[in-house]
Amino acid sequence: MPRTAWTRDRMAAQDGRCFVVTGATGGLGLEVTRALAVAGAEVVMAVRDVARGEAAAERVRRTGARGRVEVRLLDVSDLGSVRTFAEELDRVDVLVNNAGIMAVPERRTVDGFESQIGTNHLGHFALSNLVLPRLTDRVVVVSSASHRSGDLDVDDLDFERRGYSAYGAYAQSKLANLLFVAELQRRLDDCGSSLRATAAHPGYTATGIQGGTGSRAFTGLSNLGNALFGMKPSQGALPILFAATEDLPGNSYVGPSGPGELFGHPTLVGRSPRANDSDLAAALWRRSESLTGVDWPL
Repeated sequence: MPRTAWTRDRMAAQDGRCFVVTGATGGLGLEVTRALAVAGAEVVMAVRDVARGEAAAERVRRTGARGRVEVRLLDVSDLGSVRTFAEELDRVDVLVNNAGIMAVPERRTVDGFESQIGTNHLGHFALSNLVLPRLTDRVVVVSSASHRSGDLDVDDLDFERRGYSAYGAYAQSKLANLLFVAELQRRLDDCGSSLRATAAHPGYTATGIQGGTGSRAFTGLSNLGNALFGMKPSQGALPILFAATEDLPGNSYVGPSGPGELFGHPTLVGRSPRANDSDLAAALWRRSESLTGVDWPL
């Protein structure tokens, strides 16, 4: 836990380091990209919409970026896109798995997965394993305090037997994020790798992620709450930057320091008992390998 409030100004220079940030066209991903580029890092913005990505990259370049910013196509909800992106990627120091969707109506990815587990977990699971042999430092996964209400059924990740709940599917995917980090770190430790996996969550940050629920009432309440109480994305990005750049033990989880982990500066935080279930983490890993066709590469 930092002794004094950790801010972007305290982040070490990142010259000569390469970061991949998924979901980088707006919100947290854009702020993470901006901070890293200002600190001198080379940042690959991995985005679904290249035109929007180029516009976002140009905004980053205008705000004092010292490091090079590059835009590449990646749709983490499409395993074909994930494989193509990974094949074309050279050396990378840090992979920041940030892209995500929240509490959306029931739908499927192009590979047939429930969209939230497919986007928030399975796509990033595949990407991380495909990139791992070229990684030099760490994988960072963006989870959520909502993982605490998550109920993950390894044999029913797609809600084919359970009744679909938009928020329940989101919470499941955020629990999957932390289970993935825990099992990834265990595997790295077991093979003597110096790589590490960390996780972070942004607390209550005002972004556009709540706008995809399809509920006018929920979107309206979220917009009001964001305006009244939400942290700016530049503040909400700090736990992710902390998890991506500080010298932390593997399987660290970073969130805001304030009450309920809603607001504040980055610090190490706890997680639910389910997120610490090593048997569940191993079972999810095996199921994820089976569904994605991507195996442990080390």
